[in-house]
Amino acid sequence: MAKQQKFFRKKRMAEINVVPYIDVMLVLLVIFMVTAPFLMEGYRVQLPEAKARAVDKSSAQPLVVAVDTKGRLYLNIGTNANTPIDADTLIERVRAKRKQDPSVPVLIKGDTHADYGMVINAMSILMRAGIDDFSLITMPGNIR
Repeated sequence: MAKQQKFFRKKRMAEINVVPYIDVMLVLLVIFMVTAPFLMEGYRVQLPEAKARAVDKSSAQPLVVAVDTKGRLYLNIGTNANTPIDADTLIERVRAKRKQDPSVPVLIKGDTHADYGMVINAMSILMRAGIDDFSLITMPGNIR
């Protein structure tokens, strides 16, 4: 009988069995691979309605940079306010006016049908001119 007990005795194993961990990791990998494309698109949100606060009026006439539907830029100062200007001229004129009066407000007026990128371009041009405190002109009323 002593010989039979030696046969059934096993030596203790000091290694970790990693096969279950590999199985769990593969299942998690598949789950993440399936759900990742859905997370990249983002969520649809309904924006809240709000009325825009009016810009504080000052004694100085504000600089108004207008963007039309074709992306042309206009500035309300100079000899021909109805003539499109290029970005370099806009930068020079805005810098000169701000040097004369640092408190003059700068406003951007984008056409409703203007490309979003063109309005952003006008903002970046103003930032290159050193203007980082500008406002957007909107129609009064609720945002829909």
